[in-house]
Amino acid sequence: MKSGFITVIGRPNVGKSTLINKIIGQKIAIMSDKPQTTRSRIQCILTQDDAQFIFLDTPGIHKPKFKLGEYMLKAAEGTLKEVDAIFFVIDATEKFGGGEKYILERLSATDKPVILIINKIDLLDREKILPIIAEYSARKNFAAVVPISATNGDNINELLNEAKKFLPEGPKYYPADMVTDQPERLIVAEIIREKILHVTEDEVPHSVAVDIEEIKPRKNSATYIRAVIYVERDSQKGILIGKGGELLKNIGKNARPEIEMLLGKKIFLDLWVKVKRGWRNSDGAIQSLGLGESF
Repeated sequence: MKSGFITVIGRPNVGKSTLINKIIGQKIAIMSDKPQTTRSRIQCILTQDDAQFIFLDTPGIHKPKFKLGEYMLKAAEGTLKEVDAIFFVIDATEKFGGGEKYILERLSATDKPVILIINKIDLLDREKILPIIAEYSARKNFAAVVPISATNGDNINELLNEAKKFLPEGPKYYPADMVTDQPERLIVAEIIREKILHVTEDEVPHSVAVDIEEIKPRKNSATYIRAVIYVERDSQKGILIGKGGELLKNIGKNARPEIEMLLGKKIFLDLWVKVKRGWRNSDGAIQSLGLGESF
C-alpha cells in the first residue's frame, strides 16, 4: 500500500479544480471561468486498491492586490514543503509568461518530485504539444511530463500511474469512502459562491464571500440553511439582489439541487446579502470568514 500527499499548483484558470474533480470522480472543488475561484486549500482523497492519493487543490498563484490575495498565495506556496509530490499545471493554450517563471523559481527551492501537467490539450493540435514540452523541460528537470485534458479525462490514468511512483509506502490516512476532509458548511458556502460567480461580472465575483450562519434540521420538513453573502459596496449588494430580488432567487435556485445532493435531504435555503466594507483587506474579516484558518 502506498499513500501520500500531492499539491496541485499553477496560475489561475489553468484547470486545477477541474482536474481534481475529474480525478476524484465527483465535484468537490468549485469551478468557474473567473480567475482566483479557489481561495483556500481543499483536500481531496482518491483511494485505490493499492494507493491513497491526498490532493491539495490550491489557489492560483498570482500577484496579490489585497490581503486576501496574500493569504491565498501563502495557501498555495505553503503546501510545497508539506507534500510528497507536486503537480505543476499549465494551460497548453497560453504562452510561457511571468506567472510560470515565478512558479518555476519557487519549485527550484524544493527537492520534491514535480510532474509537469500540460492541460487543455483538447483545445490545440497535437503537433503543438512537443514544443511546449521542450520549452518547459529546458527550464527544469521534471520527474515526469503528462499532457492531459482535465475536461475530457484524457491521460488521467497515465497521470495517476506516474504520481503513484512517488508516493511512499504506508497505510491509508483516511477511510476508503472519504473524498474530502472539508466540513459540510464550507462546501455549502462554496457551492453558493460558485453560482454567484456564474451570474456576475467585473469586481462583484472577487468581492463576494459566503458565510453559513445556520444549518438546522427540522422534523418533517426541509433542513433550514441560512447563508449570508458579503460584498464590499452597496452597489454590489444591489447587483446581487437584482430587480425584485430576481438574481438572488436564481442563485438560490441554482445552488439548491447541488446542496441537496451533498446533504442527501431537502433544504430551505435562506439567502441574505450584507455589506462588509473592505473585507478583503481586513485580517479580522478574512479570519472570521474562515479564509485564513490554514495559516
